[in-house]
Amino acid sequence: MAAMVRRRPAPVTTMPVVLVVVVFVGVVVGGASASAGPLKAHYYRHVCPAAEAVVRDIVTARVAADPAALPAKLLRLFFHDCFVRGCDASVLIDTVAGSGAAAAAEKDAAPNGSLGGYDVIDTAKAVLEAVCPGVVSCADIVALAARDAVSYQFGRDLWDVQLGRRDGVVSLASEALANLPAPSDNFTTLESNFAGKGLDVKDLVILSGAHTIGVGHCNLFGARLFNFTGAAAPSADPSLNAAYAAQLRAACGSPSNNATAVPMDPGSPARFDAHYFVNLKLGRGLFASDAALLADRRAAALVHGLTDQDYFLREFKNAVRKMGRVGVLTGDQGEIRKNCRAINGK
Repeated sequence: MAAMVRRRPAPVTTMPVVLVVVVFVGVVVGGASASAGPLKAHYYRHVCPAAEAVVRDIVTARVAADPAALPAKLLRLFFHDCFVRGCDASVLIDTVAGSGAAAAAEKDAAPNGSLGGYDVIDTAKAVLEAVCPGVVSCADIVALAARDAVSYQFGRDLWDVQLGRRDGVVSLASEALANLPAPSDNFTTLESNFAGKGLDVKDLVILSGAHTIGVGHCNLFGARLFNFTGAAAPSADPSLNAAYAAQLRAACGSPSNNATAVPMDPGSPARFDAHYFVNLKLGRGLFASDAALLADRRAAALVHGLTDQDYFLREFKNAVRKMGRVGVLTGDQGEIRKNCRAINGK
């Protein structure tokens, strides 16, 4: 890939910054439609003209300090938000102290335990509340932050973000467990999960390409490395490249190791590129859900084409925009949270 062009972060210190420490209404969970919601470009142009620039400046400055890890965290945060109740920022809500396990919020569900980037969203929200109080939703900030973080290495926006989402008022860990794809899922389960969000097989394959950045913890794929066939000696999933499986066994040590993480795209772990699909064809897909893409004829054909960098970037732009419309709240639905971690009045 050509040498990366980095945008110079614009200063945000002239704005007051307060650091905060710290599917969809009327539709059954998992039944959100990808076409819901009249989102539009430059939604805040008249009511908060600085909105997109504020998010971009904050995200760019933070990614410049952590270019290897933060883009993957913010993109994953967007994905996990959209797959539970739609793209409504419900993943940002904190569990209310003393509310009990049954009322635990999404972020406390096991699949969300390793999410990050919340502080970036908090910072952007605090600035926007100072500049345009009660106008910009947390859900839109999450969508913008994911785009801006991934785009950083290219020096240009990889996709446009349509805006106008409102924030949800419900967040339940149980719904995250029921709706988020698992790294052990087979193709049938993955296809059904995505279909429930209005996303098709093409979207599934293309969005899986987000695994070109970020890391995976050993306990999420360890079952593929040790005693996969039930034999006494170490035996790996035969769909894994043998040399790659040996490298992973050496790095992880045991199938239950939840402290060690390895790159999801070995050889290109910090670059958002088509290398994930190259690795996948070579048997170097980290999760069972990655390898599952080759088990379906339709999906496997798409994997082959997506090894082309330009084609992948074009198609990812379309798929992530489609995902960003899943189950959105608009108009009078939901609310505009003052604090992304809490429902207004709570």
